[in-house]
Amino acid sequence: MQIRVDVAELLRAGLSDKAIASELGVDAKKTVRRARIALGIAPVPSGKRPAGSPEDLFWRRVQPAEDGHLIWTGSRSSFGTPALRHGGKNLTALRIAFRIKHHREPEGHVTPTCDRDGCVAPAHTQDRRIRERTNTLFTAIFGEVSA
Repeated sequence: MQIRVDVAELLRAGLSDKAIASELGVDAKKTVRRARIALGIAPVPSGKRPAGSPEDLFWRRVQPAEDGHLIWTGSRSSFGTPALRHGGKNLTALRIAFRIKHHREPEGHVTPTCDRDGCVAPAHTQDRRIRERTNTLFTAIFGEVSA
């Protein structure tokens, strides 16, 4: 079988049969699929590639804004919390953002440190450990504050 060089190149680059057929204007079954079989290259599903990690999915769902904010464009939980699903698990965007910034699992709830609605910027997250450390430092500097 004669295999087109351009088809073989795109197959080796990891494109799907449908994507190659569309780009080159060839028949997906007759030209691309036969070339894939002849070259021994496994099929690639069409459409968006699944995210390799929750962090990958996180970066697909944010929109940069001014002053270092990242606005969540993905779905939200029934409570309005920025959330996503990866590997069969429901995760909050703030927990993922915290792991990106601090390279550890958060302790307790993760809360934003800014007041920008929908911001999930990793640098704008804190967990219980950070809140407690901040409160201890504040008390050491300014003393007890009565309400």
